[in-house]
Amino acid sequence: MRSDEIRPRTLAKRHADRRSQTSLGFRRESFTLPREEARAKARDLFTRYPKAAYMTEIEYWEELPDGQIFVTMRHLPTAD
Repeated sequence: MRSDEIRPRTLAKRHADRRSQTSLGFRRESFTLPREEARAKARDLFTRYPKAAYMTEIEYWEELPDGQIFVTMRHLPTAD
């Protein structure tokens, strides 16, 4: 890799950090886990913050070279 290239994971983190600073009240949670654990964590967040009430969604995900999954999810802080 050339020194002027940006790794996808670094770019994703910068993007997520920038979006969290200018978000419209969304809360974001990022995690890196093995595939099945990432699925379980995402299901847990959808259970705790139902999509219909909290606008929960997977904002970004990618499979890393080591096989782990990097995920950024977002949801509203309240279901008003």
